[in-house]
Amino acid sequence: MLRPARFDDLGLRRALSDRLLPSLVAAMAFLAALALAGTIAASALAQHWQEGAGSVLTVQVPQPAAAASNGAGTRLDRVVALLRATPGVALARALDDNELATLLRPWLGSGSGRIALPLPAVIDVRLTDAALDTGRLLAHVEALAPGTLLESHDRWARRLAVLARSLQACAGLALAVVGFVAVAVIAVAVRAGLAARRDAIEIVHGLGATDGYIAGRFARRATLLASAGAGLGALAAVPVLLGLAGLAAPFTGQPADVGAAGFANALPLALWLSLPALPVLAAAVGWLTAQSTVRQWLRRLP
Repeated sequence: MLRPARFDDLGLRRALSDRLLPSLVAAMAFLAALALAGTIAASALAQHWQEGAGSVLTVQVPQPAAAASNGAGTRLDRVVALLRATPGVALARALDDNELATLLRPWLGSGSGRIALPLPAVIDVRLTDAALDTGRLLAHVEALAPGTLLESHDRWARRLAVLARSLQACAGLALAVVGFVAVAVIAVAVRAGLAARRDAIEIVHGLGATDGYIAGRFARRATLLASAGAGLGALAAVPVLLGLAGLAAPFTGQPADVGAAGFANALPLALWLSLPALPVLAAAVGWLTAQSTVRQWLRRLP
């Protein structure tokens, strides 16, 4: 009853250092934050790209200046008018010569604007309904301008979905590895503490201290150190994640310079909610690992 409330009867402050274990857990939490960011970013980027690819069509009209099949206007004008009148089409715009030259420049070089070959007209189509029946639309377009090609980007959307799932699987595997290493680090630290305080533990255990009491003291110490280290690691990851978010902004349609006002919106909400969970998870891992390690060690005592 005269013992101070925070009396360290097992000498755990010396057995479990408040420098090494928190530093190692902080490194694990930093890597876990990056893996979480990779998972969330892969999902967000894939959704953004899939929505963009699924809502875009490219229509190529050969001989655009020729008369349409019904004899009213040119083939290009009639196709553009049909596309604009189709429900589910938000925009249908024929690319001008400069835009066509820009598209051809990677293959034909700087002289693409002076090519003498008859080129088809290219129409950029934006959809409001990604489920639009493109086969039926193509049939209507070909009735006006035979030979017209319609290219949807479903194939690229499927590839992006596969890429996103692959990235998420890799990030999930990285999280699993980080969790396994964190458990191993805490277990090794606890075992080292048990070895360092073996004599004191045997004396206290011989005087009647239960396994639950000894395991609880180690677990509380490991929980405190693990949660503190994870909190530091999560905080250290925030500026790195903000820098990566700035680099990825052009690919997501966000401004690269978010400024102070957009600080909270620079990272996804799911990531902001996940970062504070890292110290909680680290505390749970520390408590469970210390409890199981100490109880297993105590069962081997004579």
